[in-house]
Formats: sequence, C-alpha cells, structure tokens
Amino acid sequence: MERTLTTPLTDEAVAGLRAGDQVLLTGTLLTARDAAHKRLAELLDRGEPLPVELAGQVIYYAGPSPAKPGKPVGSIGPTTSGRMDAYTPRLLDIGLKGMVGKGYRSPAVKEAMVRNRAVYFAAVGGAAALLAQRVKAARVVAYEDLGPEAIRALEVVDFPVIVVNDIYGGDIYEEGRRRFERKVGT
Repeated sequence: MERTLTTPLTDEAVAGLRAGDQVLLTGTLLTARDAAHKRLAELLDRGEPLPVELAGQVIYYAGPSPAKPGKPVGSIGPTTSGRMDAYTPRLLDIGLKGMVGKGYRSPAVKEAMVRNRAVYFAAVGGAAALLAQRVKAARVVAYEDLGPEAIRALEVVDFPVIVVNDIYGGDIYEEGRRRFERKVGT
C-alpha cells in the first residue's frame, strides 16, 4: 500500500504502517552518518543537550555529494544502516521516530523500534541522483566540520521509501527471505 506522510512523524502515523508499505515522505529529514552519530552519543554520555531536536524526526543515513549550481544537494543515496546500530537504540529512546537507509538492522535496534513505536525505511540504493530531485532545500544544522557527513536538514517532497521494519516487529527482509528461500529436502 502506498501512503504519504509528513514529518515530524507521530505515533498515530507510524501505527498505520506495515513492513512492505511504500511511503512518500514530505517535510524535514535530518541527515546523519557514523561520525555524527558518535558525536551525538558522546553528548548523551556527558548529559549535554543535542544540537538538534530528535522527537518525531526521521534521520536519513546519507551524506550528499557536492551540489551543482542552483541545486540544494548533489546525489544523496542511502548508506548502510548497520553502521549506526550501536547508537540507534539510545536515539530511539529519546524520541527518534524513523530512519532511512539500506540494509538490515540489529536485533537491539528492532527491539528499540517496537518499544518506542518507530520505523525503519529503505531508500533505493543506486538511485542517488533521482533521490536528490526530491530534495527542495538543505542546510547544515550541526557539525559543519564533518563536510558531507555534517547533520543537515533536508526539505523533501514525496521522497520515496519502503517500510522495512514496523512497530509490530514486521521485517520485510525476513518475510522475503522466508517466502523465497529454498526448502532443503523438498
């Protein structure tokens, strides 16, 4: 089923999603990759405030290539989400509602998504130039020194994603594997 959602996400919005749903996101996505996640975790360890509000937000695991003249970003494809798994449960516990990336999530992240009513979306890898067309504006909001890995606020319209993990424990990757794996002995 295809749905359109506006960020920030609410409990009600994510409650209607199921693994496999196609979603068009409109609103703000925050970009953050490994280095930014490490810095956010260090701030939490010290009890200091984060440079961005995460309640209801969606983090896109991406770092854009340089923008061409007149464009807000260059190509902006998803990176492997598992690299953020060590940090993600803590961010979900403080209100993060969604993540966009590619690849599997750890059991700890999936448990934290269920516990905190959050979802994980996949963006199509290899379509970075097309995804950039859905970005209408971008600005650095934290860690400018990280260059492409700085935290950016992207204003997106109809950004296409697929729900991988829902708040009920659904996992489209596991479903697909079960559905199509070869049965031994048959």
